[in-house]
Amino acid sequence: MAKKIAEKFKMMIPAGQANPSPPVGPALGQRGVNIMEFCKAFNEKTKDKMGFKIPVIVTVYTDRSFTFETKQPPASDLILKAAGLKKGTDNPLLNKVGSITKAQLEEIIDQKIADLNTTDREAAARILAGSCRSMGVEIVD
Repeated sequence: MAKKIAEKFKMMIPAGQANPSPPVGPALGQRGVNIMEFCKAFNEKTKDKMGFKIPVIVTVYTDRSFTFETKQPPASDLILKAAGLKKGTDNPLLNKVGSITKAQLEEIIDQKIADLNTTDREAAARILAGSCRSMGVEIVD
């Protein structure tokens, strides 16, 4: 028989840096989850993505056991890293702050397509191009 789910929630945690301090500790502690067990498992699973904040979906069961699923880093973070920027523009219509190549966009699509609401690479390219546009990043050939 399958375990009964008590609660499911989402968090954004820096990859490889989960620790019992806020926001991780209180979020897990109030649900009765073993915080150190979660931190060790999360850090081990995300050590290759250091430098990114990773979305994670935690499922807590009635017996206080848990499972978690990590997603890819946010598209905006991947775009900023590819463009070599710290942040996007304050006005995307007037100020362009950087550019990425179509090859870099394809690499981002390869990473993010599992988390997007499409399986079509062309649609994924349009979604990510829109994110680039809103951040003031141009896509060049």
